Amino acid sequence: MSQQSGPGAKPMGPPPGPPYPPTAAGMGGRPSISVDIPITAVFLAIFITGAACHMTLFQKNKARGHKFIPSAATFGFCMARITASVFRIVWANRLTNTQIAIAAQIFVAAGVLLLFILNLLYTQRIFRATHPRIGWSRPFSYAFKALYVLIILTLVMVISATVQSFYTLDTSIRSIDRNLQWWGVSYFTFVSFLPIPMLAFIVLAPRRQPTESFGYGSLKAKILIAGTAAVLLCLGASFRAGTTFMPARMANNPAWYHHKACFYIFNFGIEATVVFLYFFSRVDLRFHVPDGSSKVRNYSANNNKEQYDDIAANDTEAGVAAKSTF
Repeated sequence: MSQQSGPGAKPMGPPPGPPYPPTAAGMGGRPSISVDIPITAVFLAIFITGAACHMTLFQKNKARGHKFIPSAATFGFCMARITASVFRIVWANRLTNTQIAIAAQIFVAAGVLLLFILNLLYTQRIFRATHPRIGWSRPFSYAFKALYVLIILTLVMVISATVQSFYTLDTSIRSIDRNLQWWGVSYFTFVSFLPIPMLAFIVLAPRRQPTESFGYGSLKAKILIAGTAAVLLCLGASFRAGTTFMPARMANNPAWYHHKACFYIFNFGIEATVVFLYFFSRVDLRFHVPDGSSKVRNYSANNNKEQYDDIAANDTEAGVAAKSTF
């Protein structure tokens, strides 16, 4: 029955705010104590483990004089996911606190960009090794720098639009914010997809120059690692983009793609898989390049394969010794 049907009834006013709680259904919906807290707690433990693994690897390599910044960046991603998990748990206990909801959604949406950038970086290194004439050219290098700058600008724009959409009821402003969010999710999906055609080109295009040696292990293994991560990350990004472009639905009438299972599989599940793929495949050895490679535009000149072999052998021996103590 309508609240405005009686002669003395007062017309419904705007919802309390700002910030105003979202009225449209979102992927994962509002978290619940019985379902979301146990699942999120599991992923919280997983990302804490991932952060510890990658930071330990980074510190051990640093002590050996083997600097690999992407390990620290992967640690940073895990910390962002830990923060997102904590916010989601807090949100489940404070459903009426819209500010916590905003923070939780922003950390979920923004953190994965670090993995996109890392996988693009690994793919770029493979491309430069296999097709150095193109890979080391200035237009190619400038294109990647522009790509990274645009990622940062788009991220700032999307965060601003997301926050603003919670602080206004103006439909025209919300429409602009939604268009900006559409652009952001489209561009981020493109970034996640880009390594796939690049790797396809690497495999299929004839090589006019010898492949430059870099890092530890075979070229096929490097392509397989970057390709697997690219497919997984693009799958998650494409699913999120697809749900964003679908017609809006009310929060009390979500579609199947708003289900909590979809949220955890295509967000945290895929990302955790990539984090440990990087760790167990030892990207810190396979994708390491000598310092100063960009200046000389070459990987092979200072590539120290013996150092990678020694590190891999020492870590293997340490792992065997650790297992034998239990």
